[in-house]
Amino acid sequence: MWAALEPVGRDGGSGGYRRFAWTRDDSDLREWFAGECADRGLDLTEDRMGNQWAWWGDPDEAVRRGRKGVVTGSHLDSVPDGGAFDGPLGVVSALAAVDALQERGFEPSRPIGVVNFVDEEGARFGVACAGSRVITGAMTARRARSLRDVDGISMAEALQAAGRDPHAIGRDEQTLARVGQFVELHVEQGRGLVDLDHPVAVASDIWPHGRWRMDFGGEANHAGTTRLEDRHDAMLGYAAAVLATREAAVTHGCVATVGKVAVTPGGVNAIPSRVTGWLDARGSSARAVRRAVADIRSMVEQSGGEVAEESWTPATVFDAALSARLQTRLGGIPVLGTGAGHDAGILANAGIPSTMLFVRNPTGVSHSPAEHAELSDCLEGVAALAAVLEDLAGDAA
Repeated sequence: MWAALEPVGRDGGSGGYRRFAWTRDDSDLREWFAGECADRGLDLTEDRMGNQWAWWGDPDEAVRRGRKGVVTGSHLDSVPDGGAFDGPLGVVSALAAVDALQERGFEPSRPIGVVNFVDEEGARFGVACAGSRVITGAMTARRARSLRDVDGISMAEALQAAGRDPHAIGRDEQTLARVGQFVELHVEQGRGLVDLDHPVAVASDIWPHGRWRMDFGGEANHAGTTRLEDRHDAMLGYAAAVLATREAAVTHGCVATVGKVAVTPGGVNAIPSRVTGWLDARGSSARAVRRAVADIRSMVEQSGGEVAEESWTPATVFDAALSARLQTRLGGIPVLGTGAGHDAGILANAGIPSTMLFVRNPTGVSHSPAEHAELSDCLEGVAALAAVLEDLAGDAA
């Protein structure tokens, strides 16, 4: 499975991946997932947002019997020049865990689902976890359709180009009703497990985090003939905002990053008439993050710019009973929090008992081609996930 995924969406220059939502690469990944599920005899369905759900057992019959399903999985899309493990490790491990259970003749008393969430990274349209946000109602269908990529293509237009009906998307009560518990396996995006010298951990919580768009206006003009005192350069406000972002993060004890910028007209010899930058801010304290963003907003507005919030996810504490059950079943493995957002967090905030398993990342690097996990640790993760699914789906209570 890993070898089949390896070339899809890979950039020859950076060695990283550019697997963006509703593109040709995304379609190839969806076809791969459908094929793998068919090979295992899993019944594949799609929800109103296009998230793919593969079921071992009948989830609707289980709901009628009061036996909601146990679901695992993750996503297959990536950030620009992202690594191979963020997302795909969870999907491949979920399928491998199903293999392990089927090979030893396990018969689930509750259906087991494997999900591939669309557009988790938000790399194309700017809002992370779009697939899970829409089906849970955390983001409205109208707003999702109106989001635009850097080329000005709306999500509605991208969906239509992919052969989908943009007006069919929305909250999906039927899909949510099928999910009793959700366990997402993911490569760790830090060095916690390296420091703890352990291959696998269970999650405790996700920090509050959000994204904001910063817009700066100016006047396009010739870079060589316009006197400095006559310029209205939109880039100056943006540059000041980047520096203010670092200062605000240090002051308030959180993390903040400006990692994406769009410049108009975008010529080397043209003074920018408009600059848009995107701010990502997170921390263990929502109050600290909000204070940092308030400082940045104040500076931007003093420069004549504007700040608009594009997404906000509050602190997510995973289901304590579920996390404790995993920790007990897996022999007292470590418990870690994370500053990275995940679909598991969106489902948890929607009231679905959810938690995560993390697999050690020896580099501690993520959202980069340097992201890595050793094969032995990946196999430990599969074994842990299979044990968890066996425990939860074999529970007759």
